[in-house]
Amino acid sequence: MNPVAFYIGPLPIYWYGVIMTTAFIIGAALAYRLAAESRLDSDHVLNLLIYIIPAAIIGARLYYVLFRWEDYSYNLLEIFAVRHGGLAIHGGLLGGVLAGFLYVRKHNLNFWRWGDVLAPSVILGQAIGRWGNFINQEAFGGPVAREFISRFPGFIQKQMFINGQYYHPAFLYESLWNLLVFIFLMIYRRRAELPGQILLAYIALYSAGRFFIEGMRTDSLMLGPFRAAQVVSLILIAAAIGLYVRKKQEKHNIRQEENNK
Repeated sequence: MNPVAFYIGPLPIYWYGVIMTTAFIIGAALAYRLAAESRLDSDHVLNLLIYIIPAAIIGARLYYVLFRWEDYSYNLLEIFAVRHGGLAIHGGLLGGVLAGFLYVRKHNLNFWRWGDVLAPSVILGQAIGRWGNFINQEAFGGPVAREFISRFPGFIQKQMFINGQYYHPAFLYESLWNLLVFIFLMIYRRRAELPGQILLAYIALYSAGRFFIEGMRTDSLMLGPFRAAQVVSLILIAAAIGLYVRKKQEKHNIRQEENNK
């Protein structure tokens, strides 16, 4: 599949960029709706995105480049060629969360409530964004037999035939998992009792799926003998569970204090 979607004059516009832009637009529209439903000032959505999107792209690229420095050390200009792919979601999350935290702190907003609003948009954007990896033939798993890949649609079979071998469409597994997490969050948000509960559920569920799917991939960023994404996923799962338990306990303590008055 041609990675170039179309040309504007001599300038090629890549499918990767088109897909990522589409993900951002859909995520922004959803965040506007959820902010209004949560009775938050939706004007902050655009301002937040102005901070978060560039920070997420920079964080995702820097994270990837640092782990693949040997591929970029002799061609530093390639670091800026984001259209060729090479964005690490954990770096993007780190950059985006940091930028969002600085914004809400500056404007005296509730970080957890805004995290709950943005989390469904982020996971939906991730589900869409994985198709950019499909176009670039990235994020695939180990080799599989023709019999196995024949269960998938023809366009996936064709794109997963790389250098004479079929591979697991790991990008598809993660995209579908992210979509399921998105559906769960949209249902669960109506039952959430604690600010931050949706954000923490997103972190834990996404990380759980990523941990297992990462084990299939052949292009993992490595941290010594370990896959970096699996290590980070375990840390995030532990942190999300720990924060949820802490917030639950704090709410319980407040109720007890109120009952004792």
